[in-house]
Amino acid sequence: MTKEMGFVPVGTKCSELNPKALMLLATADCAGRTAVGVFKKMKLTPESFEITVAGTISTDTMVAETVFTAFDITYNVECATLTEQERFSHAINLTHDKYCGMLAMMRRIAPVTHNILIHSNQPQKA
Repeated sequence: MTKEMGFVPVGTKCSELNPKALMLLATADCAGRTAVGVFKKMKLTPESFEITVAGTISTDTMVAETVFTAFDITYNVECATLTEQERFSHAINLTHDKYCGMLAMMRRIAPVTHNILIHSNQPQKA
């Protein structure tokens, strides 16, 4: 049986996290910094941007022998217009597949899947 881990409450100090949770946090941080850099190059400014990284571990409880067996990252973006959605999707795919070094390293540990959720705050035309 395996367990998923990945939620770090806002305000949690790094010293309160175990090393495996720190790996997930570092992955989210790297992917976020990389994505923001790609957004800037593409002249995109999200209304909001959030990344969630979860990892499946090999044991029910955290012990020294516990290893990650899979990772899942979710990119959640809110943009101003419907036309920006495709550009944000492209930028995130570049981040995930090509530019983020931490994700490249995580792929050597276990499979990494991702989801992209893009929302526009532009009202739909009737």
